[in-house]
Amino acid sequence: MLKEAKLAMAITTSAYDGEIADLLDAGAHDLTIAGVVLPGTVSFVVTQSGIQDVSTLTDRLVMRAIITYARMNFRNPDDYERLLESYNTQKVQLMHAAAYTDYGDTPAPEPAPEPPADDPAEDPEEGADNDGEG
Repeated sequence: MLKEAKLAMAITTSAYDGEIADLLDAGAHDLTIAGVVLPGTVSFVVTQSGIQDVSTLTDRLVMRAIITYARMNFRNPDDYERLLESYNTQKVQLMHAAAYTDYGDTPAPEPAPEPPADDPAEDPEEGADNDGEG
């Protein structure tokens, strides 16, 4: 995923790999907070030779949203507003797609029990002759 993000950002150097990896991770967390279930992981390992991408995420829609998030937050881009609108649109689409949420897997809450029916025989005020005549 790091490779795809760098390509989308037109970055060829590895000098920014740590920053981009952090942004990709943050994008994945942002989607998760919004209720999107990621069909894989977004993770990176720091090695002596640099940042190694060990992500298992291969879903192109989710990857595109996460990469857009990273582009939007990388070094104050000139097209920030356009990227923000694009990311928010992608996020909302994923949030409303059944394949990317677990809302359907959660059982519906049990309905509240019905309150007991009023029984006039149990209420001493109900049905009493209150006019003083016996």
